[in-house]
Amino acid sequence: MMKLGKRETFSSIMALALPIVAEEILSTLLQYVDTAMVGRLGAEATASVNLTSTVNWLLGSLMSSFGIAIVAMISSSYGRKDREGIKRQSATGFLLSLALGLTLFAICLSISPFLPTWMNADPAIRKRAGEYFFIISLALPFRSLSVMAASSMRAIKDSKTPMVVNLSQNLVNIILNYILIYPMEMGVKGAAAATFVSYTLGSVVMAQAAYRKKELSFSRNELKNQKPLIKEALSIALPASATNTTSCLGHITFASLVSSMGTITFAAHSIALSAETLFYVPGYGLRGATSTLIGISVGEGDRKKFKEIEHLSIAITVVMMTFTGLLLHIFAYPIMKIFTPDQRVVEMGAEVLKMIALSEPIFGLMIVSEGICYGLGDTKFPFAVETFGAWGIRILLSVLGLKYLGISLFGVWICMLLDNMFRALALFIPLISGRDRKLYEKRRKGLER
Repeated sequence: MMKLGKRETFSSIMALALPIVAEEILSTLLQYVDTAMVGRLGAEATASVNLTSTVNWLLGSLMSSFGIAIVAMISSSYGRKDREGIKRQSATGFLLSLALGLTLFAICLSISPFLPTWMNADPAIRKRAGEYFFIISLALPFRSLSVMAASSMRAIKDSKTPMVVNLSQNLVNIILNYILIYPMEMGVKGAAAATFVSYTLGSVVMAQAAYRKKELSFSRNELKNQKPLIKEALSIALPASATNTTSCLGHITFASLVSSMGTITFAAHSIALSAETLFYVPGYGLRGATSTLIGISVGEGDRKKFKEIEHLSIAITVVMMTFTGLLLHIFAYPIMKIFTPDQRVVEMGAEVLKMIALSEPIFGLMIVSEGICYGLGDTKFPFAVETFGAWGIRILLSVLGLKYLGISLFGVWICMLLDNMFRALALFIPLISGRDRKLYEKRRKGLER
C-alpha cells in the first residue's frame, strides 16, 4: 500500500499532469487530422508542409525554454507564498515574450524564401514550402505570448485553463483547414492561413486568461526594476534555449539528410515522426507537472516532498510510456494509413515506428529527468547531454551510415534510437547518484539570498 504522504504527492502530480497530458494528446490528435487533410493532396503537399516542421519545432522549443525559466521562478515563489514576487515574475515573462516573439518574427520572415533550398528539398516543393513557412511565421509574436502565459498559469498549479484554450485553438485550426484547403481550394496556403489564424486567436485568449488571475496580474509598477529578474530568467532560459537550439538544429540536419534520400522516404520519415508524437506526449505532460512541483517543493523547503515527487514522477512516466510504446508497436501500420494513401510511404513508416516503439520507456526516462533538472533551475547539464547526443551520436552515425554503408530509413532511425538511449542514461544516472540533492541545496541557497 502507498503511504499517505506518497498518496498525496501522487494525487498532486496527477492533478497537475493529467490536464497537460490531455491537452498534448488532444492537440496531437487534431494535428493528425491536420496532417491527414494535407496528405490527401499527395506526397508533395505533405512534404511541403512537413519540410520546415523541424524548424517550427525549434521555434516552439525556444519559446518553451523561456517558459521553463518562468515556471522555475514563479513556482518557487508560489511555494514560498511570495505574492509580490509572482506578480513581478509574471511581468518578466510578459517582457521576455514580446522581445523573443518579435526577434523570431523578423528572422523567420527574412529566411523563409531560402530555407527549403538550405534543407536540400526537392525543387518541386521549394516554393510551396517557403510560402507555408512565411505565413505561419506571421503568428510568432502571438505564439510567444501564449507560451509564456500558459507557463505562468501552470506554475501556480493551473493546468486546466491552458488545456481548454489550446484545445479550442486546435479545433479552430481544423475547421479553418477544411474550409480553406477544400471548398476554397487553397491547398498548402490554406493550411498555413488556418494555422496563422488559430495561433493568433488562441494567444489572445490565453493571455487574457492568465492576466485576469489575481496572482499573475501586474501593473506598471511591477514592470519597473526588472533587470535582476530578467538576468535570473536568462540564466535559466539561455542554456535551455541553447539545448533546444542545438537539439533542433540536429533534427533539422537530420531531416535534411533524410530529405536527400527522396520525396517518398522523406514523406515516410516526417509522417512517422508526427505519428510517434501522440505516444510520447504524455511524458512531456508529466515533465511539465514535475518541473512545477519540484519548483514548489524547493520554495517550501520540503526535502521529503521533493524526493517523493522525483521518485513518483519517474515511476509514473516510465510505466505510462511502456504502455504507449506497446500501443504504438501494435497499431503502427493502421496509424500510418490515417495520414496517407501511398502504400510505399505507409509500409516504410510502419517499419520504423514498430522499432522505435520499443524505446518509448527509455525516452520517457529522458523526458522526466530533464523535468527534474528544469524544476531545480538546472539547464546547463541537459545542454551538454543534448548537444553530444544530437551531434556526436545521431548526426555523426547517420552521416557515416549513409556515406559508407548506404543505410535505409530504418538504419537512420536506429541512430535516433541510440541518441535517445544515451540522453536518458546520461541525465538519469547523475540524478540517482546524488546530483539532485546538490542542485536542491544550491537552489535553496539562491532563493534565501
